[in-house]
Amino acid sequence: MSTSALTHRVRVLAAPGDRHEEILTPAALDFVGHLAAAFGERRLDVLRERRRQASRLAAGSPLDFRLTTSAIRADRSWRVAAPAPGLTDRRVEITGPPDRRMTVNALNSGAHVWMADFEDATSPTWEHIVGGQLNLLDAIERRIDFTTEAGKEYRLGDRLATVMVRPRGWHLDEEHLEFDGRPVPASLVDFGLYFFHCAQRRIDAGHGPYFYLPKLENRGEARLWNDVFVLAQELLGIPRGTVRATVLIETITAAVEMDEILYELREHSAGLNAGRWDYLFSLIKTFGHRTDFLLPDRAKVTMTAPFLRAYAELLVRTCHRRGAHAIGGMAAQVPGTDRAAHEAAPATVRLDKEREAEDGFDGSWVAHPGLVPVCREVFDGVLGDRPHQIERTRDDVEVTAADLLSVRRISGPPTAEGLRTNIAVALRYFDAWLRGSGAVALYGLMEDAATAEIARAQIWQWLRHRVVDRETVLRMLDEESAALGAEYPWADVDAVRDLFERTALARELPAFFTPDAYTRHLVRHAEARS
Repeated sequence: MSTSALTHRVRVLAAPGDRHEEILTPAALDFVGHLAAAFGERRLDVLRERRRQASRLAAGSPLDFRLTTSAIRADRSWRVAAPAPGLTDRRVEITGPPDRRMTVNALNSGAHVWMADFEDATSPTWEHIVGGQLNLLDAIERRIDFTTEAGKEYRLGDRLATVMVRPRGWHLDEEHLEFDGRPVPASLVDFGLYFFHCAQRRIDAGHGPYFYLPKLENRGEARLWNDVFVLAQELLGIPRGTVRATVLIETITAAVEMDEILYELREHSAGLNAGRWDYLFSLIKTFGHRTDFLLPDRAKVTMTAPFLRAYAELLVRTCHRRGAHAIGGMAAQVPGTDRAAHEAAPATVRLDKEREAEDGFDGSWVAHPGLVPVCREVFDGVLGDRPHQIERTRDDVEVTAADLLSVRRISGPPTAEGLRTNIAVALRYFDAWLRGSGAVALYGLMEDAATAEIARAQIWQWLRHRVVDRETVLRMLDEESAALGAEYPWADVDAVRDLFERTALARELPAFFTPDAYTRHLVRHAEARS
């Protein structure tokens, strides 16, 4: 079907911006509208099922591998699609928001893949959403070079990373676009605009339209994405199976459906990724009412913890049995300016990546270009000239649902330092996010929304189980709010504190901080235009 046959127009509710007309063309909006018409109701069904599942688990229903899909797990014959062009060797991947500077730096970083992140690393202002799409388009057209006012030049080199785009999750709306009287699902906006403008261009350049899929909770959500891919390819006349997508396993419910998620996406699958912080956040959201899931300071919960070892090894085994890449988690360290800090970050990253490479991962993430050489050196040492180690099927690994849930072995009360750190980090990240920055360097780490989520969720959990008292939390909140105001005089401390109190101190834990904060603070409607 050609796009000229589409009639599902989307209305733009935001004021026009610089070059927005290059992205928000009538044909592109029609394409997004067609996706919204086809999948809007199914997306609402996904959100309803999430709430039902959360209620069942909170009421005591066990979490286990599903009997109804045991045949999929037992069948060793099926495999995912072969790696697509540009995705065969993924030993180093870098992540970051698709702003102009990061786009150039990430593509030039020496990493094999760049995940252009519209989700956790982007504060979703309308300017950032449309501007990110413009930057991706400009990059493939090689017209993104620029010079800052300080005279620093940013120029694309010859060897560029393969681009993978992470759209926002199913739980988020894009309130600056309206279809049939309702906001368009943010995931379909990010996917649809990029696919419409860049899919064929990426194919012509020798790669293809590749994606990372966040926050999936079960195989049904993977099936929905697969159907989106099928329709999008059909509408634009792109061969079925051209799309590739890696799923982040960052929820506990997805961890027991890894095989099923790969199966649903198998013709479009590019493997799985270990999303660490969101995975811990998911555990707290799902089982925070239980004392046996009481996590200590997040700094003490490393990937060597038994339940996280089980999660990581299960991910590698599942992927490699199906011919899929297994990609390791984020190294968020930022090399410091002083010598000690500059040397400490690579050393910490090296240990983390050595464990992943030895476990069988085919590559891993870094957040800073300065850590690309460290990650590459580690995986070079294990892989050599091989592009991956998918042949290591890890048949020695046997993981049960109980292994994935064995949090009690490291459970414990927080320290005063851990409590204060969570409050300080959450406040500073909320401040940055409300001012338009989704990736923020804090205390030597590049933090994104997942950090704020686990920080606030831990505080909520500790209060619920009375391992910290409310008076102590409020006292530290006063102190850290004052410190934030002193450090950043321009910060709207009242708005930041209000967001913290609503998402960390409420009786019930909000599923995410982003939807309400987005509506309250980032949405800027203008007179509707079609």
